[in-house]
Amino acid sequence: MSIRLRLTVWYSALLAFTLFVFGISIYAFVDYNIYSDIKNRLKHQTQQMSVQSTVKWNGDISFDIFVPPNSDNSFEELYIQTYNYTSKEYRFSENLQDLRMKFPFPSSPKDVQEGYKRLNVSGNEFYVYHQPIDIGGEVVGVIQVGAYTGDHAAFFKLLRTILIFASMVTVVIAFSLGLFLAQKSLRPIENIIRATNRVQKGADLSVRIPREGPPEDEIGQLTETINSMLGRMETFYNELDDAYRAQRRFVSDASHELRTPLTTIRGNVDLLEKMWSTKNTNELPLTEDEREQMSEEALRDIGDEARRMSHLINDMLSLARADAGYKVEKEVVEVKGLIEEVVRRAQFLPRTSDWIFEENAELSNKFVRGNKDYLQQMLFIFIENAFKYTPSGSVELIVVVQNDQLGLRIKDSGIGMDEHEVPHIFERFYRADVSRGITSGTGLGLSIAKWIIDEHGGSVEVMTQPGEGTTFIVWLPLVHIPDEWIMEPTEVGDVKSDEGQ
Repeated sequence: MSIRLRLTVWYSALLAFTLFVFGISIYAFVDYNIYSDIKNRLKHQTQQMSVQSTVKWNGDISFDIFVPPNSDNSFEELYIQTYNYTSKEYRFSENLQDLRMKFPFPSSPKDVQEGYKRLNVSGNEFYVYHQPIDIGGEVVGVIQVGAYTGDHAAFFKLLRTILIFASMVTVVIAFSLGLFLAQKSLRPIENIIRATNRVQKGADLSVRIPREGPPEDEIGQLTETINSMLGRMETFYNELDDAYRAQRRFVSDASHELRTPLTTIRGNVDLLEKMWSTKNTNELPLTEDEREQMSEEALRDIGDEARRMSHLINDMLSLARADAGYKVEKEVVEVKGLIEEVVRRAQFLPRTSDWIFEENAELSNKFVRGNKDYLQQMLFIFIENAFKYTPSGSVELIVVVQNDQLGLRIKDSGIGMDEHEVPHIFERFYRADVSRGITSGTGLGLSIAKWIIDEHGGSVEVMTQPGEGTTFIVWLPLVHIPDEWIMEPTEVGDVKSDEGQ
């Protein structure tokens, strides 16, 4: 069953129920008002009548009903009947006697109760008021005063017919019109369905559903919601497409980076086999010293390439963890101790430039929340890159504290980069054109450093000019620790180790 049909059925059922309640209310209201007037008239005329009783010689009680001579003409419209239970006698009014009929009455005086009853006598409907005749505390008869209500019964029959027929016709008309209006009202939804199917079958997710009618109604809101959903789907699809292209580029670059050292290793292994193979000794007329020297060079090349592959695989493993949503374990780390350790170890890195570090007294009692090992790895990546691309000059580390942020500035006077290359330097395997083939590297270090910065809720700024060097500024949020929590340096380490656990 379609929505339009369900809506029409519900509306029609609700209308039918409303008409039923309305018809019952009208019928009950008319019935109450008409018969209430009859009841009042019957009771009023009955109360105006008087009973005169006599006791016969045989002990039977006889009574007569008298109507006051000054009563109104309404008695002419009423039919009066009395019955004497002691003498078994009937008394009728003239109009009832002319009709040659009598009202049924209770068979026993004990069953006589004052009240109103609707009686059907020979196919004629009467509304009758019963009043017992009590003489000496004993019911000896009953007075029945009735009014002919046949016309009223016909009226109520006609009223019932009209209400039922009118309700049925109204429901049928409402069902037809409701089905038409529901179809017309839901037509924009059909348009939305057709437009959505076109979007689904097509390859262009930029298609949007045209809006019909006022934007504040439900159809307009539905159209706006679907268009918004399509926009998010388009963005998500584009992101997935970009990620897929980046993944393919990553696999291609990784294959290329791994193929080069493997080729070098295989070439050196083949060379060693030829030099030290007995059957190939005559092909390579080398002295023993030359053979040992060439073997040492080949083994050195193999070791260098193996270490390069190991470093590359470790970097790729770190990025794979980042892609899998790996979260680093964090603890409160003292900034001063972290920087001092990095500065001390950095001076032993291979370099041809000067290493400069400026002390900062503001680093005392400053803390960040993070992983000490990853933070050191991030700093060493920037420092090693600075040494690598600064053949002469200096590399400087400056630490500043500004607006609850820790700034780590790594500045070099090396070869620098073009501005158009800056947005790509954190991409995997990306290397500036000026450094390709000149400086060794895999192009993964800055990608790992960017991931570490993001994991610690920080940011990075890059300033560079070709031939004038490059400056990286890493910003990390500081953690506020009350002074009473700060202990001696040795105890601080204990506290940190407890938190790390």
